[in-house]
Amino acid sequence: MIELDTMDRAILRALVTDATQSASALGRKLGLSQPATWRRIRRLEEAGVITGRRLELDAEKLG
Repeated sequence: MIELDTMDRAILRALVTDATQSASALGRKLGLSQPATWRRIRRLEEAGVITGRRLELDAEKLG
C-alpha cells in the first residue's frame, strides 16, 4: 500500500475536480514543477490509486 502525503492528496482532490488539467497547470496551482507533478501522478497510477481516466459523452447533445 502506498503512503499518501498532503501533496498527493491535493493532487487527487484537484484531479477529481478537473481531470483534464495538465500537469503543468496542476503544478502551478499546487506549487510544484511540471515534472514533479507528472512523477507524482505516474506514481499514483502505478500504485493503482488512479485507475484510469474516462470521457463521458452526452448522447442527446451528440444527436
